[in-house]
Amino acid sequence: MTATRRAVSVQNSPTNITAIGADTIRNERLDDIKTLAALLPGVTVINSGPNGAGNIVMRGISTSGTSTNGVYKNNAVGVYLGEVPMYLDFMLLDINHVESLQGPQGTLFGLGTLGGTIRYMPNRPDTHKYSINLHGRVFGQYHSTSPGGDEDVTINLPIWKDHIAFRSVTGYYDDPGYIDYDYVLRQPGVSNPQPAGPGSFGTAAQQAQNFSRHSGVNFNHTLTTRNQLLLRYNDDLKMYLTYAHQETKTDGRSATGVGVMETGNWEAPWRYLEPVDRNGDLFSAEVNANVFNIAQFVSTTAFTHQVIQTRNDNTDLLLHLDYGYQAFPQFSSWNESYNDYRQFNQELRLVSTHKGPFSWVLGGFYNKFNTNTLYEEHVPGFSEWGVANGFGNLYRPDELEYASRVETETAERALYSEGTLHLMKDLQITGGIRYFDYDASDSGGSGLPLYQPYPEVKLSHAGGGTGSNGIVWKANASYRFNPQLMTYFTYSTGYRVGGYNRVAACVLPINTSVQNICALPNEISYKPDSTRNIELGFRGNLFHNRFVFSIDGYHVDWLNVQVPSQTVYGAVGITTNGGRAVSNGFEFSGSLRITRQFHVTANYSYVDAHLTEGVADLVNGVANAYAGDRLPGSMKNSGAITATYILPLDDDRTLRLNWMAAYSGSIYSTVGLRDYGTRIPSYVTHRASINYRSGKWNMSLFMNNIFNQRAITAVSNQSNTLNEQVTGVTERYYAESILAPRVVGLEASVNF
Repeated sequence: MTATRRAVSVQNSPTNITAIGADTIRNERLDDIKTLAALLPGVTVINSGPNGAGNIVMRGISTSGTSTNGVYKNNAVGVYLGEVPMYLDFMLLDINHVESLQGPQGTLFGLGTLGGTIRYMPNRPDTHKYSINLHGRVFGQYHSTSPGGDEDVTINLPIWKDHIAFRSVTGYYDDPGYIDYDYVLRQPGVSNPQPAGPGSFGTAAQQAQNFSRHSGVNFNHTLTTRNQLLLRYNDDLKMYLTYAHQETKTDGRSATGVGVMETGNWEAPWRYLEPVDRNGDLFSAEVNANVFNIAQFVSTTAFTHQVIQTRNDNTDLLLHLDYGYQAFPQFSSWNESYNDYRQFNQELRLVSTHKGPFSWVLGGFYNKFNTNTLYEEHVPGFSEWGVANGFGNLYRPDELEYASRVETETAERALYSEGTLHLMKDLQITGGIRYFDYDASDSGGSGLPLYQPYPEVKLSHAGGGTGSNGIVWKANASYRFNPQLMTYFTYSTGYRVGGYNRVAACVLPINTSVQNICALPNEISYKPDSTRNIELGFRGNLFHNRFVFSIDGYHVDWLNVQVPSQTVYGAVGITTNGGRAVSNGFEFSGSLRITRQFHVTANYSYVDAHLTEGVADLVNGVANAYAGDRLPGSMKNSGAITATYILPLDDDRTLRLNWMAAYSGSIYSTVGLRDYGTRIPSYVTHRASINYRSGKWNMSLFMNNIFNQRAITAVSNQSNTLNEQVTGVTERYYAESILAPRVVGLEASVNF
């Protein structure tokens, strides 16, 4: 493991770390962080399906409510692909292991590590051995009309022995959907979204006249590739050049409308398909050099680029804001968003390699993050109807009701150092410090083209800047009682930079006679927040390594908490600061080898995360929160148990039987369930497989979600909007994401 920026085994690591190896990833069919989370103590990933990457919450450090749109923003967990900070929910192909570093990691990793860090560590090119691995999977899924198929290929190509090698992995995921959009408007602005009045979609004839039906819209089409070139002069100097790309497409949310207007368990009530197109690219160069046998020099340069394009049914938002659009019987609205994220980072560090009782790390870090967001809302047919019915005197063929463009830039710089003193053979003490500063700026504007002559689109323009600096530090001590038992104590701090909300500033004074969607001066930017963590843990192996375990308890103080809110004008989601919170808990993971063939692994975590002071208007900018209110987005209790039996058939063949049960505890959708939040119920899922391995061949029969558990994984909007009416129009605002149903399949791989 490299959590301390130097190689060390998990059992010898003096910090809290969980590592999931390649064999577990392959045998449990863990395709991404959403499926991996069950094996990471203290980690919750809000699974909303392929339309979003999903928020990662570690140790309850989150105030963000859940979302069926899978929005990943302002996260409190640092995520790395190798040495590069970037999160795009990369598929777990050709990964050597995944590291989960629980607790603030501000000293060595810095950037957004309030709750912890997760690192995807890829396999590296090999200059000596040519290899190719082919893998394929076919499966059927309950309530899907077509089978699924995933395939990938990994190639390692030595080009010049000892000096140059190339490694490439490419995979494609064709996973069917299980949610049906049966009420998509045939002709927006003409078709009636509610042909039979409130609460009903009408007769079969009315539905056929107004709606088109689309099955399995939440499919997952993902293409992913990662390519590495190793240039090695000798053991003292080498370079890795990496290019990675991933794109994901889907046509809708993995969510239902909870029976609104008599929709079914696998049926969504929305008026439009909701396609999402996520693309990400990563370019990096990593140089490793031996400096006079005193230190290892590491330089990592990376550029990442993400483009996310979405389209959503916007009707219920405008109905809920009650602007009077419901007077148009055929009223509906859709929005489109274009988000362009560009990130450049450079890290330089020296890691000591000399002998002696003192080891050290010294480094510098620079990160520049730019965003460009374009957003538009359309109201088909409304402007023409409005001209004829006194709701305006301008006609726009594009029916563009609202538009905004916001650009932000955040630049962070940091210097850090960490040293470890080995006072005696079994006792070591570590201290670390990191200084950081950042500055952030934004510019942009918004406008209401519906009230402007076509094709004019005038946007207001505003902008500004903010910035701050600070110091985080860490102290750690570990003691090994004997070869079988070690204890450690850690005090660590983490931080997350502030920034600008991607909402155009209001033009003052505000004209309240028209619709306004903008940010007031106190809504434009937000400040950094920080965490302070005290932790005590034990690692051990007993009975001649038959039982290996790790257990820890912790207390985290969270200061100047960044919280989700919304603007007064337009109810646009923003981030603000407010209050303090605390997270207390413990985590356990262990493996028991009962016999040579039979072993069991298990993990469990308990998280009590809540506010320690009340804050006015904390929840969605409208509801007060109080001391003791539980934080949203994470499970209080979670755990998993896996049993594996390996039956040797002969020297070359084995049969592997595997079963896993995972418990996902309840989740609050808002702080303390304020503002009509939802308590998402707990659930248990089971998966099993039978694997046959013979030499270079590997075949498995598997089943996921064996008992076809229909579980809720996320919700959007307030529960009181379910079946709510706005002047005779039934809202379809509230939504629940649904776990993927039972899957039965066959997979095979071959190595050459």
